[in-house]
Amino acid sequence: MEAVMEGSTQSFQANSPLPIGLEAIYSVCRKLYPVQPNPLQVTAVVKYWLGGPDPLDYISMYPNPGIPEKGIPPHWHYVSFGLSDLHGDGRVHEFTGGEGPSGFGFELTFRLKREATETAPPTWPAELMQGLARYVFQSENVFCSGDHVSWHCPLDNSESRINHMLMADDPQLPPITTQFGTVQFVQIIGVCGEELIAAQQWNGPAVLDLVRKTHLAGGPWLVTDMRRGESIFEIDPHLQELVDHGIEADGSNLSGVSAKCSWEDWEDFSDESSGTEQNTPHISKYDSDQIKAALQRGLGQDRTVLPPIDAQTPANIRHERDSNQDILDKRKPSLGGSSESDLEGSSMELIRTRSLDGVKLKFNMEAGALLPLAFKGRLKHGRHFTFKSITGDVAVTLVSPHVEGSIVDEHHHYAAHGPWLQILVADEMLDQMIEDLDVLTNPSEVELPKQFMWPTQHLSITIIPDE
Repeated sequence: MEAVMEGSTQSFQANSPLPIGLEAIYSVCRKLYPVQPNPLQVTAVVKYWLGGPDPLDYISMYPNPGIPEKGIPPHWHYVSFGLSDLHGDGRVHEFTGGEGPSGFGFELTFRLKREATETAPPTWPAELMQGLARYVFQSENVFCSGDHVSWHCPLDNSESRINHMLMADDPQLPPITTQFGTVQFVQIIGVCGEELIAAQQWNGPAVLDLVRKTHLAGGPWLVTDMRRGESIFEIDPHLQELVDHGIEADGSNLSGVSAKCSWEDWEDFSDESSGTEQNTPHISKYDSDQIKAALQRGLGQDRTVLPPIDAQTPANIRHERDSNQDILDKRKPSLGGSSESDLEGSSMELIRTRSLDGVKLKFNMEAGALLPLAFKGRLKHGRHFTFKSITGDVAVTLVSPHVEGSIVDEHHHYAAHGPWLQILVADEMLDQMIEDLDVLTNPSEVELPKQFMWPTQHLSITIIPDE
């Protein structure tokens, strides 16, 4: 990260007006911090729109006194500028007319517990936020409240147990509407591995509620303490019982992950086949958006619905944020409805969908370790689960017979739309597959490569080592 630290007003000449989107974020921050009009700020030396490596133009850093008597410690509050549209002239984000989200529709925030001896904010959170922003710009996947991010190393590169992240709405910065669209403030919360697993196996918002109630772990404002040495389950063992009960009753709300995965047609597979994603057809931007939609499907609906393959109304999920609702809760009709245009579009697109006699799947160990969760926590509860490749356009969606809107049915258990594969797992096969894949719940005990075969179903899964 090439950046300098300075006061925020030093970034602009005295007589030059602030860009409208930037001023909108400054304004909401000034309301929260009226005596800090000129906070310290990490500034990208070369802006992203001038060819620089960092998507965030600025990251402001405010000292926040907290409310110690309510379990909210003094902390540093970081706010990003750049995921939303700051300028409105197309230099970074396409201008959408102000009706939808501004840019990606959100900015990142982070609250880091302030050590008693600190007089200036650490700058490592700025690099963390830049890294997450680079992911958003490269993948066009947005972060939403309830999401989780597997990081696999201490956020500050120390020896801390805080190795992963959950996302929540910032408790003090409400959504705003600018001339360029709406902006939500999504807060990063550092968590332990055990807390990430609980979020994956159950759901992120519920685990965040437990963190809020555990003052030593974050408290009501979800302040990250990099020196925290215990998970919430070690601080209060009773919480594990609540999570176990929730998993049993509700299953998992994790509907998909980015992973290393590939698939082969059962008939096309041969010893000479490389099993790589390059052998699959290229996917269009629209199809890619549909895969992203599957990963972001609504979790609060009464029935489980996969997004239809709709040729008439291509939809980019980052343009469908409802400013009054969590993005995971609601979608526009084109992603989950049954309007006439949706049905007509689906019929047209089915021409490009092919049924398969069987498939061979391949996952790395990190992705394979989530297969028990996918089958037991999702399909067992009548839902679906998607693995979206991080290295190509491939996606694999596992589907319960109770899911509506899929391209598979009781007579065609395997179907592909370009490189997007859907697999229907019949109820009579589900328990057997859960039992067979249970060994993956203890990855350290699995000898790799490991292959699982269901010959009568023409289905195999191979787990390979992480690279």
